[in-house]
Amino acid sequence: MYVTLKEILKNTRRDKFAVGAFNIHCLEMVPSMIEAAKAKNSPIILQVSPTTCKYIGASLLSAVVKELAKETDINVTLHLDHAKDFNTIKEAVDNGFSSVMIDASALPLEENIKKTKEVVKYAAQHGVSVEAELGTIGGTEEGVALNNGKIKYTRPQDAVKFIEATGIDALAIAIGTSHGQYKSKAKLRFDILKDIYNVTNIPLVLHGGTGVSEEDLKKCISAGISKVNIGTELNIAWVTAAKESFGKAKVNDSCRDLLIPANYAVQKVIEHKIDVLGSSNRK
Repeated sequence: MYVTLKEILKNTRRDKFAVGAFNIHCLEMVPSMIEAAKAKNSPIILQVSPTTCKYIGASLLSAVVKELAKETDINVTLHLDHAKDFNTIKEAVDNGFSSVMIDASALPLEENIKKTKEVVKYAAQHGVSVEAELGTIGGTEEGVALNNGKIKYTRPQDAVKFIEATGIDALAIAIGTSHGQYKSKAKLRFDILKDIYNVTNIPLVLHGGTGVSEEDLKKCISAGISKVNIGTELNIAWVTAAKESFGKAKVNDSCRDLLIPANYAVQKVIEHKIDVLGSSNRK
């Protein structure tokens, strides 16, 4: 079934599990991602960056995910991740995405609130969920933190104000994770997570899930994380398998047969992550 982010996360805080949000890197991945969720009887969030959305096309992507979701009884959400401008978000909403993220986290708090409220108002008119971000989630290159290694942690009091002022459905918080990190593991501030959880009442989101150890992922979920974003790990699995199959290929081999191992590698990663996140057998 094709559902919103609000719907797919509705029992996560109460039941202490998280739903994985897995990045689509190319359209060929999508059926295998759904197959992974079906194999584990788990809900799944398929998310896409603005650049990948532009590459595939919002309308095509939405049509494919909706059709695959219609054919299964598991819950599926299509989510636009880290969009920074209203027009990009509007295009996703208008083309049938069930969830969007406005990332105005680099702006001062009041400006972040203003931009987020604009998105929430438009999305609500179309029955679409909204995630936003508060604090700065780092980025990495070859395991080394960018921006001089600085992360702006989310303040609990700001989280309360932000949620009340915007009416968002989920909040991405900064507790020490970084995007693209895979050669080293993040050092997380569980104390901050606990403080934010205790004063909020909506699902909390952890970005940069690839850079978090499985032990720490489980601790995050126990402490209140409802959605975990995983992207880099899928890309690595797909490219590694594709390099092997294409490296052995003859020029007249079927492209389809060469892509199947890469898609299957993604499926196996997702199945394992679903077990770690505790969403198996929850649909």
